[in-house]
Amino acid sequence: MLNRREFLQAAALGGAAIGLAGCGSAPAQDDAAPAQGDAATATEPVAVRTAALKGPTAMGLVRFMSEADAGNLADEDWSFQILASADEVTPLIAKSEVDVAAVPANLASVLYNKTEGGVHVIAVNTLGVLYVCELGDEVKTVSDLRGRTIYSAGKGATPQYALEYVLRQAGLDPDSDVTIEWKSEHAECVAALAEGAGAVAMLPQPFVTTAQAKNGQIRVALDLNREWESACEAAGQKARLITGVAVARSEFADAHPEAVDAFLGHYRESVEYVNGNVDEAAKLVAGYDIVPEAVAAKALPACNITFVAGQDMRDQLSGYLEILFGQNAQAVGGSLPGDDFYYGA
Repeated sequence: MLNRREFLQAAALGGAAIGLAGCGSAPAQDDAAPAQGDAATATEPVAVRTAALKGPTAMGLVRFMSEADAGNLADEDWSFQILASADEVTPLIAKSEVDVAAVPANLASVLYNKTEGGVHVIAVNTLGVLYVCELGDEVKTVSDLRGRTIYSAGKGATPQYALEYVLRQAGLDPDSDVTIEWKSEHAECVAALAEGAGAVAMLPQPFVTTAQAKNGQIRVALDLNREWESACEAAGQKARLITGVAVARSEFADAHPEAVDAFLGHYRESVEYVNGNVDEAAKLVAGYDIVPEAVAAKALPACNITFVAGQDMRDQLSGYLEILFGQNAQAVGGSLPGDDFYYGA
């Protein structure tokens, strides 16, 4: 049985075949007459409005954005905006003011449930980017966090659920064995770290590098990506820590699958360029005012920017969402998304 995307592709091919058949049965035209077939089959570029967050997701898009801005990508009408937080992206999707957006992985599932299937996830774009930092050299393992205050932003999103999962798997109760203070911005976490004796801060890249540039005594104590994988292995579970994904409005994706596929192709090329050409990518990152060039050059290798689509995307993301669902069903919007959530799988 064909899935929705295969059906749309088959329908498009069928329509093309009918069109060709019609042309074949038409009476011969005079050589001087204008060719009507070209005008009939010509299509206008589709406007694709994209939003990304000021961080690794936008950093992975910089090559794509620069090529589009230079006029080198004429297949569709591409436009981009870089926003400070996921809270700004959600209403844009709800109001159909963007077509594609980079959002936290669990938020994609929440949006799917809230909109009753109104979004498809089209790619995983960022793996674990969270790091526990301290002023000192005392935290070596997750168990060393016992009794400490942990400052972090991202309550209700990947940072909270990833941290709580890792703590529990290490035998620590997030509610009693540590004190987690949630801040609205990463800069607040860094400021609190400097003031609180024995405190630690959980920060994402590239903010870790930004903080270290301002205070060279800040040390990365734990890579939460590695701690997550170790915790999963110990629990007999298999799921990568996924920070960010790209989603498309279902209405848009179903109406313009060719535009979504073109987006994915350019996105893949952009991610490969950024990961393979760090110095050049850092210049582009600075040009889009994401972070300064020197910070980007140092942070990019630790940002875990990736591109995973299709069945591999589904396998990785579904496992991650299942772990979140097991911790707190509301973390994924109350229920796990259906098959139609995963575009191209």
